[in-house]
Amino acid sequence: MEINTALILCAGYGKRLNPITLSKPKPLIEINSTTLLQNTLNLINLLGIRNILINSFYLSDKIENYVSSSNLNLKVINDGKYILDTGGGILNLIQNSNQNNFIVFNPDTIWNQKYVKEIQNMEKFYFDNNIKNILLVVEKKMSFDKRMNGDFSLKKNILSKSHDKDFIFTGCQILNKTIFKKYSVENFSMNKIWQEMIAKKNLYGYKSEEKFTHLTDIEIYKKINII
Repeated sequence: MEINTALILCAGYGKRLNPITLSKPKPLIEINSTTLLQNTLNLINLLGIRNILINSFYLSDKIENYVSSSNLNLKVINDGKYILDTGGGILNLIQNSNQNNFIVFNPDTIWNQKYVKEIQNMEKFYFDNNIKNILLVVEKKMSFDKRMNGDFSLKKNILSKSHDKDFIFTGCQILNKTIFKKYSVENFSMNKIWQEMIAKKNLYGYKSEEKFTHLTDIEIYKKINII
């Protein structure tokens, strides 16, 4: 891949997975004997990306201890005194890098090697079209968790918030640091930036054809571990 730095968002409390997350951060929950974080690292390795920044906040020492033995060029950066949410967390990470473009992962998704080609194609679309933000999205019917609401509508690779909203954000996106130029490191959601880009019709989406499994809550955790 042309992009050589990946970001993994690991700061959240994971409250919907209590009681497991009372003592273990969500990224360290195991599915099929592999933690969500390791599963994400495995995908990043398959993509050929060697520089990785991880944000942390809740039970951050456990995240740091887990990755300390990694042979990857990996750095854990704490949100600080207060949790920064997705937007603030990403901005805090990219300020620790001299790169311009990043691929961002939410480890809540059960990633697998089938995503490699899709992500590579999404990256090609990103650079070929000289855009600033593109999200990997999937149709709701492809979701393991049938309760999930759609986030976006998708038409000709443009995302909107029209009434149907048949597409779910998978938790993988590519972005350019310039989309944060008017923001400072504080608590804010990426949704704020996305809404601004949607208004300008320049938030892009790339359709995934893979079945989508997201560790939403304790109910889904139990179901995943049965199959």
